[in-house]
Amino acid sequence: MTAPEPEPEPLRTEQPHPAHPELDRYDTPALVAALLADQALAAQAVQEAAPQLAQAVEAALPRLRAGGRLVYAGAGTSGRLGVLDSVELAPTFSWPRERAPALLAGGDGAMFAAVEGAEDDAAQGAADLRRLQPGALDVVLLLAASGATPYALGAAQAARSAGALTIGLVNNPGAPLAAACEIGIVLDTGPELISGSTRLKAGTAQKIALNTFSSSVMVRLHKVHGNLMVDLRATNAKLVRRALRLTMLASGAEAAQARAALDASGARVKVAIVMLRAGVDAAEAGRRLDAAQGSVRAALQSS
Repeated sequence: MTAPEPEPEPLRTEQPHPAHPELDRYDTPALVAALLADQALAAQAVQEAAPQLAQAVEAALPRLRAGGRLVYAGAGTSGRLGVLDSVELAPTFSWPRERAPALLAGGDGAMFAAVEGAEDDAAQGAADLRRLQPGALDVVLLLAASGATPYALGAAQAARSAGALTIGLVNNPGAPLAAACEIGIVLDTGPELISGSTRLKAGTAQKIALNTFSSSVMVRLHKVHGNLMVDLRATNAKLVRRALRLTMLASGAEAAQARAALDASGARVKVAIVMLRAGVDAAEAGRRLDAAQGSVRAALQSS
């Protein structure tokens, strides 16, 4: 009789946490403390992946400067975090929405309700990615805590075949998705406090890594002046107030002057700053910024 195949070793993210085998017996203060202490390890895991994150930023910049897109693809919690990051780029940095598409296994409805089995379909991941007509200027972020999700692996293969830059974000060392991408970023968060629930510190680590990656890219693309978010899109009352405050901080102008410059600039904070600091009109400020690839510092040094 042929011996049965041995069970594969569980992924690190799926193994029981060795320090808390009786978690269900903790009182509330101890339970909260344990969860918080474990979540804190997520930041440490991202810190250890800092060189790979920096490599990813540097590799992405020339493609995005040349007009490429930042594409996200994943399933479950990882995929939802990708959607969240993509959606926030437009109001935060005025990044065009069409240049940050996000693919989620199971479609848009999976953002709110799990679509069982969708993550297991590699062919669908490839088809969804190909539907975006990827090219050599695109940067594709593939997200999977396990690093073995078929949907993400299919999307990665399709992206590489099209010549796009592929960046894998996973939580298990040796994950096939990291190997399938040009740049693999491993956030080794280890076992979860609640065994297998990768919405916990694995998800937290991915959120931190996505924040760090996309924000670093946007800073390098001159969406930030100093540490001020000067390329926001003022689409509601809160952001209109924020645009005024940022213009005042960056230019040193009083509220009335800053408001007038924003009105003349079409509510473009960077244009208003250059107008006020260089003493030019909106058209000239816009011309200087265009010539400086959107850099406020360089625009203020031009004439």
